[in-house]
Amino acid sequence: MDAVDATVEKLRAQCLARGALGIQGLARFFRRLDRDGSRSLDAGELWRGLAELGLVLDMAEAKGVCRRWDRDGSGTLDLEEFLRALRPPMSQAREAVIAAAFAKLDRSGDGVVTVSDLRGVYSGRAHPKVQSGEWTEEEVLRHFLDNFDSPEKDGQVTLAEFQDYYSGVSASVDTDEEFVAMVTSAWRL
Repeated sequence: MDAVDATVEKLRAQCLARGALGIQGLARFFRRLDRDGSRSLDAGELWRGLAELGLVLDMAEAKGVCRRWDRDGSGTLDLEEFLRALRPPMSQAREAVIAAAFAKLDRSGDGVVTVSDLRGVYSGRAHPKVQSGEWTEEEVLRHFLDNFDSPEKDGQVTLAEFQDYYSGVSASVDTDEEFVAMVTSAWRL
């Protein structure tokens, strides 16, 4: 395990030790560290923040952590990148039930879920905003899909985006059995 992985494990352990509020608390902590208000952390901000948590790194290690977690190549960490790095890896059982739920939604079988796919599985007619005439059924399905979509909201959800959403949920569920039962029930698998 290299220094970056060790740092991630230490930080993850601190979050888990704080219970269900650990990740939420970390989000607040992230916002406090973002001294320039950019909604992202550079290596210096990350270095200072980790030191406050008792994870002392030299600047080269902080830059390494920043590079490893930076998925969009911006040179900084946004909140999603930061939280994604800290989520514990999911077990095969959790990944399998997520893949099954995604397959149920991906009616076209093309590897992405769109509003067209959802139309074949779910109806938005009973939604209160459709009933009131405020939204169309299409808008309800689009808002539902947006829950799983990346921040860019392109109207297409990939398996990776769906897994990313559920990795956040997974972090707050203690056992595989509970997680599998929850997802199975939610998606009627």
